[in-house]
Amino acid sequence: MRLLFTPALCTTLAAVLLLFCGAPQTAVAQTAAAQSASAPAAPLGRPRIGLVLSGGGARGGAHLGVLKVMEELHVPVDVIVGTSAGAIVAASYASGMPLAQIEREMSLLRTQMLFRDVDRAETRLRDKVNDATNYIGPEFGISTKGTAFPKGMVAGVSIEAVLRQLTVRQRVDDFDRLPIRFRAVATDLTTSEMVVLDKGSLAVAVRASMAIPAVVDPVELDGRLLVDGGLSRNLPVDVARALGADVVIAVNIGTPLRKRAEIRGILTVSDQISRILTANNVNQSLKELGPRDLLITPDLGTVETADFDRLGEAAAFGETAARALTAQLSRYAIDAPAYAQWSSARVAEPPPQLARIDAVRVKGTRIVNPEVITSAIRTEIGRDFDRATVDEDLKRIYARGFFERVSYSLSDDPAVGRVLTADVAEKSWGPNYLRFGLGMSSDLSGDSFFTLVGTHRWTWLNSLGAEWRNDLQIGHNDRLATEFYQPLTAAQRVFFALHAETARDPFDLYLNGQRLARYRRATYGAGVDLGVPLGTYGEARVGFVRGRLKLLNDTSFVSGSLFVPPTEMGAVEARVRLDTLDNLRFPREGYAGDVQVYASRQKLGATDNYTRVSASFNAAVARDAHSLQLGLRAARSLGSADLPSYELFALGGFLQLSGYRTGELLGREMAFGRAVYDYRVSTPGLLDGACVGVSLEAGRIGDTLSNSNPAASHRGASLYFAFDTPIGPVYLAYGRSDGRNQSVYFFVGQP
Repeated sequence: MRLLFTPALCTTLAAVLLLFCGAPQTAVAQTAAAQSASAPAAPLGRPRIGLVLSGGGARGGAHLGVLKVMEELHVPVDVIVGTSAGAIVAASYASGMPLAQIEREMSLLRTQMLFRDVDRAETRLRDKVNDATNYIGPEFGISTKGTAFPKGMVAGVSIEAVLRQLTVRQRVDDFDRLPIRFRAVATDLTTSEMVVLDKGSLAVAVRASMAIPAVVDPVELDGRLLVDGGLSRNLPVDVARALGADVVIAVNIGTPLRKRAEIRGILTVSDQISRILTANNVNQSLKELGPRDLLITPDLGTVETADFDRLGEAAAFGETAARALTAQLSRYAIDAPAYAQWSSARVAEPPPQLARIDAVRVKGTRIVNPEVITSAIRTEIGRDFDRATVDEDLKRIYARGFFERVSYSLSDDPAVGRVLTADVAEKSWGPNYLRFGLGMSSDLSGDSFFTLVGTHRWTWLNSLGAEWRNDLQIGHNDRLATEFYQPLTAAQRVFFALHAETARDPFDLYLNGQRLARYRRATYGAGVDLGVPLGTYGEARVGFVRGRLKLLNDTSFVSGSLFVPPTEMGAVEARVRLDTLDNLRFPREGYAGDVQVYASRQKLGATDNYTRVSASFNAAVARDAHSLQLGLRAARSLGSADLPSYELFALGGFLQLSGYRTGELLGREMAFGRAVYDYRVSTPGLLDGACVGVSLEAGRIGDTLSNSNPAASHRGASLYFAFDTPIGPVYLAYGRSDGRNQSVYFFVGQP
């Protein structure tokens, strides 16, 4: 499964293109010549040292170990050039950040935080409910021009926030005016040219240098679409030489080629193509090293490009490799007083920035109302600039789901003072979106279900942010639904919704574990709601619904109309939903709750008078690899009127009294609770990893008012292994309930 997370695997198309096209050397030579001409004179009495740090993902932690040894030996650095992961370390060091601080900041990096742009806590509840559907792949856009897809799996918002922290000392746009002259190397995705970045935001330059094709969105700079520099120049020796380096110390951490026995399928073939591309340009760069230059090649063992949780190990390997070359490095050391002077100049505190924010602006919107963006910004005018708050603002803006890129800039406006500008780029594949998904379940005893799902969203139908949504579901449950959602204010703090739905759900009758008959509960209806979002964590609605219900035959010899004649529905419905869970698939913190009251009344057109209430609550806590999830559900009638037979509740199935068949237990009232313990056996990255778990379940279902189906208590438990995949979470489980009731499950999707 680690292969799926390896960035090299996701560069296949770009790799193949560049492998056959090659990087035009003419443009590179012109760039190098221009930079060489502007290089300042070498320091008196010693050669000018150029440090070249190659790309390699998490293997870039080795650069920290090399720098540690160079500092101990008093080897100065006059110019520093980096590609991808090397650009991260190079930019931080060039900006004047002490090495110990760089190590502390990078030690906090985790694979998950780099590849998770959306903080679910900041996502609207309207979007959180999508997590219950097992969508496959990203949403894509549709228009009269055809279909359009995102340019990467993640936008890089979290990555850029980390990079801003690592380059917090930058005060000038010209990279020649940093404490150490710096260059980052990227690749033009259109032309395959190497692009040397020498000005602007360090964070953006590094972000461009490490934009892994198909994984992280490209960066658009000066009309160019930029991606990972490793595709064109992973070890840019020539760039350092063009900056005036007399001696080049090159650190090569590139991933080695796979052996023949390791190439076993399409994924490993794709990965090998990317490694070949990188190896070819690295081999060319190695030929440019002269007798005075020094090559350091750490043995990084099993550390892979996506193992950001192992940066410390990589740093240790880099230190070992550098110490093995102590004699060669010492040739370029300077005496202690001179080095102290050089080091003090490098880490000197930069002049402070103006802190007070006098205005907040939004740049880059086309159809999105800027007021929606400003309502998500918590940085206050008149308060001091706080980088952490602004980074959270950007994540909150991105979580609204309308943008493919968000960033910010600070500028001085003579008319108003210090201006914070939120720079956004709306999704180029919007505002019409499609997404597809599936779900599968089998108890390996004859009950196998599948569900195919398709969702269409048309966003920003007007300036207040109206949306039209359509859902189609085919399989075990059939459903066709549409909703027009209209916010009533620019801040979107109140809304109304018009909705209609037709559905056919299975209604099974069991006796002693054997299914006697299956019907289809067919409903047709429409309604209108008035509601308020409760921040990003909840929503409250009240509305009116009108429709019709029938019980259709499926595999029964007795007509469903004998049990439930055609029924009119008319009711007032109220619902409150809350959701602060960090992850719906494998939650580790937060809670979610849902309370619904459905009041059916004949005066509203219904056949029966009754009131149904249902509620659910889930919570999760975690520590290290351990997590505990608690869940409660209850439903019954309110008042003296009992629920009609078509409103029966069901229990049974995986994690719902696991030993019973799906929907085996029916009753007019239901109470259920479970405790689920998970132990995480692999850490999340682009996907959510894997875990083993056990559940304890208890429920009571039936009808205390009826002798034919009296309420009874039941117990259950399950043991499972779950892992996330590109087609959704997969569960392999064994469940047991009340004596001999047992099932083995294969489940794809959200249980």
